[in-house]
Amino acid sequence: MNAARPVPTRDDVLGYFDRLSNWGRWGDDDELGTLNHITDEVRLAAARTVRHGRSVSCAWEVNAPEEMERSTNSCPRAADMPGAEAMPAAFQNDRRWGFSNEHLGIMFHGNTITHLDSPCHIFWDDTMYNGRPHSLVDAATGSAWAAVTAAASGIVTRGVLLDVAAVRDSPWLEPGDGVYPEDLEEAERRQGVRVRSGDAVLLRTGRGRVRHEGGEAGGMVQAGWHASCLPWLHEREVALIGADTPQDVQPSGYDDILMPVHAVSLVAMGLWLLDNCDLELCARTAAALGQWEFQLAVAPVRFAGISGSPVNPIATF
Repeated sequence: MNAARPVPTRDDVLGYFDRLSNWGRWGDDDELGTLNHITDEVRLAAARTVRHGRSVSCAWEVNAPEEMERSTNSCPRAADMPGAEAMPAAFQNDRRWGFSNEHLGIMFHGNTITHLDSPCHIFWDDTMYNGRPHSLVDAATGSAWAAVTAAASGIVTRGVLLDVAAVRDSPWLEPGDGVYPEDLEEAERRQGVRVRSGDAVLLRTGRGRVRHEGGEAGGMVQAGWHASCLPWLHEREVALIGADTPQDVQPSGYDDILMPVHAVSLVAMGLWLLDNCDLELCARTAAALGQWEFQLAVAPVRFAGISGSPVNPIATF
């Protein structure tokens, strides 16, 4: 942590749970949290950012099962291919017709797979977003509160990519480097864009470039949002944040608050998170077009009672 830069104390960060809370803001039964900032007008404005008709993925490919099983946090299981005896007779008699079929199980939370976190993913003091008890999450049936199905209609809004690696004049931030509000505002200034209510803000640290060049994707030391960004995100009424890391800078700088961005965002603010994006193509496209805003579309799988979903966020310029 840079000693010359004023940063919130541990007590300040703990105070964010009250100071930045959106509990009750959209009603006691609200499960959408900051997605409420995405109004019809915001979606229409996002559509008007499409000026070139060019779409890019902001997700990593999900690796083949053999590779995934070697990962520390992702473990699909291989294909389940029914034999002819399980097929209807009409299919058995058609010798020119064939198919493939898979049964996959994915642990998507972690440091590898691009995924969306819904508010029920994190508890603080045994409590979830909008004051609901963590007991609403059951090992057999999943969560009865603020699961990913709250966003079943998808997330379509204006996306803004803030390239903080470029602000630091570096191909990537080093593991453990935090991103601060002044970095965000310098990126806005350089890129000629300003984050506004209902936006999805995507943070490029350059970790995607490291991964593309064969660097280590895992580990507990990583660049990311510093907790000091949380009031900035709240003030700007950001609907969704994403990063090419699992969000929080690690170590966080707070001994007993392991992941303050995850905890305050999901529990207090109801701010949804996009972890582990691949933002390299998005950044190159934005730089080539001179356009750092775009329409962002995120469609989670409607997994009942689940705390998130693997996703393929699409940026359209």
